[in-house]
Amino acid sequence: MEGEKTANPTRTRLRGAAAVKTHLTLAAGLLVCAAAFWFEVGRALGGNTLSWAYVFEWPLLGGFAVYMWWKVLHPDAEGRPPKKPRAELAPEYSGMLAAWEQHQSELAAQRQREDGISQ
Repeated sequence: MEGEKTANPTRTRLRGAAAVKTHLTLAAGLLVCAAAFWFEVGRALGGNTLSWAYVFEWPLLGGFAVYMWWKVLHPDAEGRPPKKPRAELAPEYSGMLAAWEQHQSELAAQRQREDGISQ
């Protein structure tokens, strides 16, 4: 079809030292989540009923860390398909658009004249 883009847009990805720091941060965060999970399991099995909430919370926090790690590594990756381009301006509004553009250019010219006088 004519006018349709055939090339895929290039996607950026975090690379180099910044990516290594991101991977290390994720690894450290997952280690903390795993340690806290085991700690809370021990407390929950020991009779602390409140710890059962934390037993489920730490894995969820680890999952969120993985999600954020992915978003940081792929900043332009979108979960949704791109929006369709807007339709052309309706013919009945083209005169209004032209008048607005003319008014904007007149305002810009007036500002330039005033700036020239005040200096």
